[in-house]
Amino acid sequence: MTQEDDADPPPAVLLMINSWQATLMLGLVTIVLGVIVTAHPDDSLRVAAVLIGIAAIVSGIFHLIRAADPSADQAAEHRIWLGVCGLLWIGIGVVLIRHLHLSVALLALLIGLSWIIQGVAALMAAFRRPREGAVWWGAFGALSLIAGIVVTADPESSVTVLAVLVGIWLLVIGL
Repeated sequence: MTQEDDADPPPAVLLMINSWQATLMLGLVTIVLGVIVTAHPDDSLRVAAVLIGIAAIVSGIFHLIRAADPSADQAAEHRIWLGVCGLLWIGIGVVLIRHLHLSVALLALLIGLSWIIQGVAALMAAFRRPREGAVWWGAFGALSLIAGIVVTADPESSVTVLAVLVGIWLLVIGL
């Protein structure tokens, strides 16, 4: 062991770790967030969609700044592509904010596709080499695959159910 391993954490970190008040506050905030998401899933989804649109716009602005930076050590072609990407991100962000139903459906579609990929990977891992826990991996994979197909087949209505489940999950974590 080195001397660095024996060093105590900074006092602020110790205070936060040992503070039951911080844990209580985090729990209360999580419970409040869970209640809000569970009680108003559609509004919560709209807020998430707007945040995704804002993130796209901010990303586009940063791309444009990098493209316009003369001190950057970039080839002219690279700066042109950065500018094009920046404009595309800004356009995508505006569309996502303007058409919230599209953003919410896109969010659900991405979740569904990720569950499908995750389910297939888990099933492949379960059947590739039978070992301890393979049954659980297979069950998880099948459940994830089925949930992904359901969400992908009807993303707009299933995303509300997902929001309610996330709200309940936040309530449980907070408690």
